[in-house]
Amino acid sequence: MITRLTGALVRAILMVLLVVMPSFALPGVTSDTMQIVALVAIFAAGLIIFEYGSVYPGLIEFRDAPPFNRIRFVSLLSTVFVLTLISRNSMDPTALGSFFQAFGYKMAGIFDFPYSPVRLVVLMLPENTSYALVQQLRIAAAIAYVISLLSLALFYYVIRMRRWPVHSGTFNVWVNLPTFDPTVGGDIVNRLTRDARFNIVLGFLMPFFVPAMTKAAGSLFGVIAMDNPQTMIWIVAAWAFLPASLFMRGLAMSRIAALIEAKRRMNAQATGAMLQPA
Repeated sequence: MITRLTGALVRAILMVLLVVMPSFALPGVTSDTMQIVALVAIFAAGLIIFEYGSVYPGLIEFRDAPPFNRIRFVSLLSTVFVLTLISRNSMDPTALGSFFQAFGYKMAGIFDFPYSPVRLVVLMLPENTSYALVQQLRIAAAIAYVISLLSLALFYYVIRMRRWPVHSGTFNVWVNLPTFDPTVGGDIVNRLTRDARFNIVLGFLMPFFVPAMTKAAGSLFGVIAMDNPQTMIWIVAAWAFLPASLFMRGLAMSRIAALIEAKRRMNAQATGAMLQPA
């Protein structure tokens, strides 16, 4: 009980750090913005404490199947941290901020090609946008995309080389997939496989479709003010993190479906061996 609550409290503190990082690191943040950020941080911390402090599952998937959620959180935290440093570097240059800005510039040169996700994010800006803001968004999108690709590669390594999730013991479908009902909708393997493919396809297409939809919505509801550093940080972080998270979820569900199918074959072979005449 104490260990579970301690772990939930540590996770809540890390979530608060993630939420408030841009507001505390960037200069010129208003008091109203700080109050909104504080409310969001309190809500996020309460959700984490409730989820990880409870014995029964709630909304967070793969709660007891590390390092799935740890990889996702580190990916988002790294993205927000690096983008915050890059945004602050334009106002208060530092050695670390200059390093990440130079690294992002190199990555932008690699990933900014026609019809690439990074190029589509840049094209989301209005035509009269300043060159400095275009370059800032280009660098931020490239480095966020690289971090998302690295998180996917790391999780794929964990699945293939570390035999996730069986390396840490048994996998409880009810605890780790609380919103998935295995008794509804036909065979569980087929449902998991179908959901896995849907998440993988959606995760692959989202980096291309989101900038286009945002551009189309801007003509109806107004263009998003990307000149605000906090707005740019969170939009770019969400643009890179959400597709990678969906892709990881698809890989995880596909892995679980394969494990269930393998377990069924083993049980069928064992039953067949028992039924064979001596």
